[in-house]
Amino acid sequence: MKILVFQHIDCEHPGIFRTFLKEGGIEWDAVHLDRGESIPELAEYDALWVMGGPMDVWDVREHPWLVPEKAAIRKWVREMQRPYLGLCLGHQLLADALGGTCGPQRPPEIGVLDVQLTESGTADPLFRGMPVQQKCLQWHSVCVAQPPDDTRVLAVSDVCHNQAMRVGERAWSMQYHVEIEPDTVDNWGKVPAYETALIQALGAEGLPEMRDAVNANLDDFMANARQLYGNFMALCR
Repeated sequence: MKILVFQHIDCEHPGIFRTFLKEGGIEWDAVHLDRGESIPELAEYDALWVMGGPMDVWDVREHPWLVPEKAAIRKWVREMQRPYLGLCLGHQLLADALGGTCGPQRPPEIGVLDVQLTESGTADPLFRGMPVQQKCLQWHSVCVAQPPDDTRVLAVSDVCHNQAMRVGERAWSMQYHVEIEPDTVDNWGKVPAYETALIQALGAEGLPEMRDAVNANLDDFMANARQLYGNFMALCR
């Protein structure tokens, strides 16, 4: 098995999933689109992961590589019908590429917050064995406003009606982050766009407060990440 990963900034990589991939001896290639790297031949891969980033789905003038990325996502999901997993920006790109829309998240969700599985989510095999309500790391100011037609919403929060979704039969995505590691908050806090959003939402002490909240929930985060990873890999097989 071989996984293709689309990255949009160095610090938003597969995170703790890298440990699980290494344990399983799974090959994976990262394409750093923000560096101008080209998308390889898709047929060589069995699954596509699309990670987060500080840009928005509509920032095609500043980041023209978003156009071929969306085309690749569309081909992967609609034509090739192979497994897809999107996180944060990868969630939004899935919607945008397949005919949905994205817009401002009001208020932004930044911090360790609750998400709740829907009835469809509790029945979906990606979330098998996972708690109906769980705390997750959120860091987004954009949301999926209108999902593609063939979407089942799998999770929600108090202020965001699409925290996770399944499009068609083999494409899943989440607005929140499940891939975090102990140093994730500190690494992301160095990104100017993320730092600005954090301070606006939580104040000057937001970073240490978020770090403390992540550390307090880290065991649950790791367990949920391992369960979701195992479920996704089982679906790939």
